[in-house]
Amino acid sequence: MATPFARLVTAVQYQITLAFALVLLPVATLASRLGVTLPLHRLIERSEAAYESAR
Repeated sequence: MATPFARLVTAVQYQITLAFALVLLPVATLASRLGVTLPLHRLIERSEAAYESAR
């Protein structure tokens, strides 16, 4: 079981990851139009998995 501090750090990290992805959304959209895929979904999925396991 995770400590309260570890849960807090994981929750903050998850929120920062979501904010980072939202900030990069215009860049990801432009890259997609150019045929390049950014792997932001993997970053979000990993952060979400860590957040859920710490709960």
